[in-house]
Amino acid sequence: MNTLFDKVYNPDVLSCLANLSSDEVFTPPEIVNEMLDLLPQELFQNPDTTFLDPACKTGVFLREIAKRLIKGLERQFPDLQERVDHIFHKQLFGIAITELTSLLSRRGVYCSKYPNGEFSVTKFKTAEGNIRYKRIPHTWKNGKCVFCGASESEYSRGDELETHAYEFIHINDLEKLFNMKFDVIISNPPYQLSVNEAGKGLGAIPQYHRFVLQSMKLKPSYLLMIIPSRWFAGGVGLDEFRRKMLSDQRLSRIVDYIDSSECFPGVDVNGGICYFLWDEKHTGKCLYTNILGGKATTEYRQLDEYDIFIRRNEAVDIIKKVMAKGEATLAGENGCSPQTPYGFLSTFVGTERKLHDDDCEILCSKRWYYVARKEVKKSVRTIDMYKPMFSKLSCEHAGNPDKNGQYRVLSRMELLKPGQICSQSYLTACPSYSKEHAQNAFDYLRTKFVRFLMLQTLVGMNISISNFVFVPMQDFSKPLTDAELYAKYGLSDEEIQFIESMIRPME
Repeated sequence: MNTLFDKVYNPDVLSCLANLSSDEVFTPPEIVNEMLDLLPQELFQNPDTTFLDPACKTGVFLREIAKRLIKGLERQFPDLQERVDHIFHKQLFGIAITELTSLLSRRGVYCSKYPNGEFSVTKFKTAEGNIRYKRIPHTWKNGKCVFCGASESEYSRGDELETHAYEFIHINDLEKLFNMKFDVIISNPPYQLSVNEAGKGLGAIPQYHRFVLQSMKLKPSYLLMIIPSRWFAGGVGLDEFRRKMLSDQRLSRIVDYIDSSECFPGVDVNGGICYFLWDEKHTGKCLYTNILGGKATTEYRQLDEYDIFIRRNEAVDIIKKVMAKGEATLAGENGCSPQTPYGFLSTFVGTERKLHDDDCEILCSKRWYYVARKEVKKSVRTIDMYKPMFSKLSCEHAGNPDKNGQYRVLSRMELLKPGQICSQSYLTACPSYSKEHAQNAFDYLRTKFVRFLMLQTLVGMNISISNFVFVPMQDFSKPLTDAELYAKYGLSDEEIQFIESMIRPME
């Protein structure tokens, strides 16, 4: 028994699996144990503590918990087999996300994909043990699943394909799943689901927040989840989740990896990865750790100090100084344009030549075309203005710095002339009839000061009006330099050095 158990709990196999990349990322055992270290360790010495993984993929969470329980319950159950039987039958529970992961999870936890078989380290009467998988259908209404938002045209499938209707987030009566209360819920849930809604800019919709919210409904004592960090700034389907999480004083710990590959080697998750501990008895500030390039900074933070969470602890005081002046920002009137500023999608193609004297030039992706002025339905008043334009995609598409640890933030930039507009691929800001004013605004956007403030709000590749909430509006009748901006907002030498070290010059 000892020899078999030692072999089964060799982490090398799951470490290899953790290097695979998909929307359902496998968790390295090392990260699992870092998460488990956040829990009160006496939980692993209590034979009544119950654990649930509602999104099993490899079974690594249950496996690593089992290892701690086997050690922690040695006094209560001196006999190893009796101890193992108690742990696997009474304390560890899981819900697999697919049939394949159910088999993989049972193999990783019970040493057999069929825990009622002869090779299982503990015998169950059923072939699923305490790791269940049930194929359930989506619930369609108006072409979408009412639970997860999946598209009926894409996910209404035959039995030969996975439906990705994850059981945990597709039922109303959660308590009926296992008919018990769980002390700890821990998981790495699926991150997103492809929807491919043409014309709406939606290739995928997030799913991980649904697992978090559903877990909270079960009222565990502790909730541990590892999820993308994109929720810090919200976005499609995440705005309400962000507000709820940032205002929840039961969040006691957050560990945030800006570069996801530092958490999941070889895996690129846009915007980074974080894991958190939600403690039902905790109140007050959250102990937040930010990690980049192997360097960690940790501070107690009031998470809802701003509507968007500032990830870099060193940036908080800088933003406080900027916001203290109470100036309007480029997220307000006459600042950054909304998405699709003139109403034309990125796929729009105009004519190669002018058909009317007043046709507008339009930049579509990387080429210039012409479009009739009467076809422009949005931002009509700015057509005949000068306006700084920039790509809606940040220079660092995955949110990771260059090899020197620096960011450029903005990629393609151009000053549009009167009569020139752009497609959805770009945004504009600070339009003006004065070329001088527009040029000064253009140069302002290129400063390290502005790009640093934008960077604090970026957790993905897409730039939007929300990324200008900390960028103050200026008097553009005169040019502005970084040195003048640093002096205006009273930044210290240390704060200036931090900005200069993080933001690289624009070519």
